[in-house]
Amino acid sequence: MSFKAETSNVILSGAKDHKDHQTEEKNLIKKLIEKIEETKAPVCVGLDPNLSFVPEHIKKEAFEEFGESPEGAGEAIYRFNKGIVDAVYDLIPAVKPQIAMYEQFGIPGLKAFKDTVDYCHEKGLLVIGDIKRGDIGNTSMSYAKAHIGEIEIGSKLFRPFNEDFCTVNPYLGSDGVQPFIDVCGKGDAGIFVLVKTSNKSSGEFQDRTSDGRPLYEIVAGHVEKWGASSMEGDYSNVGAVVGATYPEMGRTLRRIMPHAYILVPGYGAQGGKAEDLKGFFNDDGLGAIVNSSRGIIAAYTKEPYNDRFDGLSYADAAREAVKDMLEDINGSL
Repeated sequence: MSFKAETSNVILSGAKDHKDHQTEEKNLIKKLIEKIEETKAPVCVGLDPNLSFVPEHIKKEAFEEFGESPEGAGEAIYRFNKGIVDAVYDLIPAVKPQIAMYEQFGIPGLKAFKDTVDYCHEKGLLVIGDIKRGDIGNTSMSYAKAHIGEIEIGSKLFRPFNEDFCTVNPYLGSDGVQPFIDVCGKGDAGIFVLVKTSNKSSGEFQDRTSDGRPLYEIVAGHVEKWGASSMEGDYSNVGAVVGATYPEMGRTLRRIMPHAYILVPGYGAQGGKAEDLKGFFNDDGLGAIVNSSRGIIAAYTKEPYNDRFDGLSYADAAREAVKDMLEDINGSL
């Protein structure tokens, strides 16, 4: 959706009356599994569009129309995302936009985030909002309503950002996570709780021991318990984030959380390798979805793609990178 659209029209498009909404059931984790099996792709593409990734011709067109401004930047990253999605939507089940990449441009950036979510849904993709929210109970409830739930205004219900899943920070404890779990329990949303993140310094806190166990194992135990209230078949709508950069920990956490789907960041650019991913999956071949962001959306700037693709064919490079990722991961699994 172009920035020319009126904001009120964008908001009103998400309105439902109570009766219509009550008949709508998504069963999100089942839907994710079905799409993974249909595409044979246990992967998602991270839509984390730094302006430096956006080809010059896209920025030029957006800046000519909206100026070198937050509005111009927002339009540029939306057009960039649209090209990526058009190129890969038939290969993958889901995308994961990281909201900070949009928030940095203020309100126009958030509009680009929402437009991206809506466009991905139009193309049949599930959306994992990488928002890493978590606060005291009332605040977490507001985050949950904004991103994966609904807000009541008068006689209408609205889904403001309308992601299917979101990432949740559990650091404040159960009362910060429970509002998200309550939304998941309705069967129309899912979450991925941060358990062991892929960044190098994650161990400063996550690896600290308590009663002889590392903190990430304690959090994983809570995730498994939280998920019991939102089961859909063999898996729960309450999942976990575990970085590909820690494969030994991934194997341990897989055993602790047999019913949790694991979102696995850190493949590719952060050093995670396909041969290290098997332990994140269950014996049924399910249980994990692996994310790649820069390795896909900026593929045209990196080897081995930059000798065949340029800024004008950035989306084609992204498609090739997804195909290579699928071959790499499925070959190892």
